[in-house]
Amino acid sequence: MDFLTSNSFLMMEKSLGYLWTKQAAIADNITNAETPGYKEKVVTFEESLRGKLLQASRRAAPAKAMRQALEGSSARVTEQDVQTRMDDNGVNVTAQAAEAIRNAYQMRYVMSSLNTDLAILNAAIRGQ
Repeated sequence: MDFLTSNSFLMMEKSLGYLWTKQAAIADNITNAETPGYKEKVVTFEESLRGKLLQASRRAAPAKAMRQALEGSSARVTEQDVQTRMDDNGVNVTAQAAEAIRNAYQMRYVMSSLNTDLAILNAAIRGQ
């Protein structure tokens, strides 16, 4: 298995996909903050991935099972049925803005990790 197909690289790829999906859901929520009856979108990933990784760690070939757990995981978007206003809109704009900032920092961290790993690979290819 080479660097670009390693479990850690796949984990960063899946994390970035999740964070991208979450950022899109947050943008939808803020955009529809004044839409009557709109239900807040929530994106989950960590809980299902954690469960799959725990199951994989208990198998006979944990490395292969971990790979399958990572490949089989994806972000899940659901609507949260919480009413915060009389018009049945469930969006708290302040909470969504704070979550957007938190999510952006997480995306920045994952991108930084990917860039560092790719810079190391680039240096190795160049023989530096």
